[in-house]
Amino acid sequence: MKSNYPVIDVVRTGQKIKRIMQYKELTVRDMQNFLELSTPQSIYHWFEGRSLPTVDNLYALSELFQLPVDSLLVGNRKYECKYPNDMYRRILMYYEKMLRFKAEQIR
Repeated sequence: MKSNYPVIDVVRTGQKIKRIMQYKELTVRDMQNFLELSTPQSIYHWFEGRSLPTVDNLYALSELFQLPVDSLLVGNRKYECKYPNDMYRRILMYYEKMLRFKAEQIR
C-alpha cells in the first residue's frame, strides 16, 4: 500500500532557499548574521540538500525573505496551499510584481 504521508524534498527545498536568497540579493554572510549562526556551514548544507533548516531558522528565514514558511518548502503534497480569497492572491501578485520592478530599477 502506497503512503500518502507528505514528505519534504530536502534537495529542492535547499535549491529554492538559495534561489530566493539570490533573488533578494542576499549573501550567505547576510543570512548567517541574520540567523546568528557561528559558521555558514549549515546554510551550505541546506543548499546541497544535506539537511533542512530548523523550525526556528525556517521561521526566521520567512521573516528575512518576507514569505510564508510553507512557501520555502518543496514537498510532495497533493494540493497547493490556497489563499483565503482572490483579493488576497491579487494583492500578493501585485506586491511580487512591485518587488521585481524595484529590483530592476536598482540595477
